[in-house]
Amino acid sequence: MQKISVMARRPTVKDVAREAGISVTTVDRALNGRMRVREDTLRRIAEAAHRVGYHARGRLSQNLDAARPEMTFGFVLIKKAQEFYRNFAQEIEAALQARNDIRGRAVIRYASSQSPEDFAAELRLLAGKCDAVAAVAVNHQRLTQAVQELQAEGVPVFALLNDFAQGVRRNYLGLNNMKIGRIAAWTITGRVRRPGKLAVFVGGNRWHGHDLREVGFRSYVRENAPEFSMLETLVNLETRQFTYEATLDLVRRHPDLAGIYVAGGGMEGAIAALREVHASPRIALVVNELTAESRAALADGYATTVISTPLAELCTDLMELMLRAARGEDAGIAGQHFLDPRIIVPEMV
Repeated sequence: MQKISVMARRPTVKDVAREAGISVTTVDRALNGRMRVREDTLRRIAEAAHRVGYHARGRLSQNLDAARPEMTFGFVLIKKAQEFYRNFAQEIEAALQARNDIRGRAVIRYASSQSPEDFAAELRLLAGKCDAVAAVAVNHQRLTQAVQELQAEGVPVFALLNDFAQGVRRNYLGLNNMKIGRIAAWTITGRVRRPGKLAVFVGGNRWHGHDLREVGFRSYVRENAPEFSMLETLVNLETRQFTYEATLDLVRRHPDLAGIYVAGGGMEGAIAALREVHASPRIALVVNELTAESRAALADGYATTVISTPLAELCTDLMELMLRAARGEDAGIAGQHFLDPRIIVPEMV
């Protein structure tokens, strides 16, 4: 029996046009770039070419990429060496790369300290280089002034995690800090069997988000767990060593200490101190953000709960809001964008 070799027919422009549901002329324009084709149309053509196996689909992808506008977004973070902020930077990059409607570039800078001057200097360095800027920063008039300067230059500024420059910044993205404090108090008072004293650490009076967490914590205890007594709030400057020393002092001076909430940074110090003074967990500890150290503390019981910011969701929403603001599509309306926290307990690790 004689075999007949039949060469498979190569897909043509007509096949691509039929698959995309548009005219052959439009596909030809998209391939050769003779006339501008809308981005969404280019995308439909590129997807159709991929489905039918059209040989020039690479050229379509190049044209589609060239049609996307270039956008540069600036970010100011702190504590580059800390795991949480390394994770934050990675999620920023991932969220920007996931946008298929722009060619996005992230410029991420880190304030060298928590002084208002350092934060303001980093913001000003991004002015003129970025289409929009977002920052983690303290509350201070110098920051408000810097944000005003950027806004005057047409660069919208977003506050992250801590709502600084209220009334000037474009939007706040983060947790509802008052509610976070109440969740922490609910967790501790519900877990501890015998009422005792409770302590709260905040980073400093320039982090209003920490203040709100403290207020929320105290209000919950006052309203729902009056059998517990609150100690004076401790300022730890978000440092591990200070938190470690202060926690050791708390345990020594207050044998009836029942719980600790670290409202900002420095949780590693509290974890280390409790491990040192108690062979097995005795004091309820609530901290923020899931890292290797807080995960380990959950696993062995030295941390009761971790309240974590959903960074991936925050960054995805942030890119959308920054893009809309840069394009002038948000009417310049300021607001607050709250995300639901992740509540992580020992049974989850």
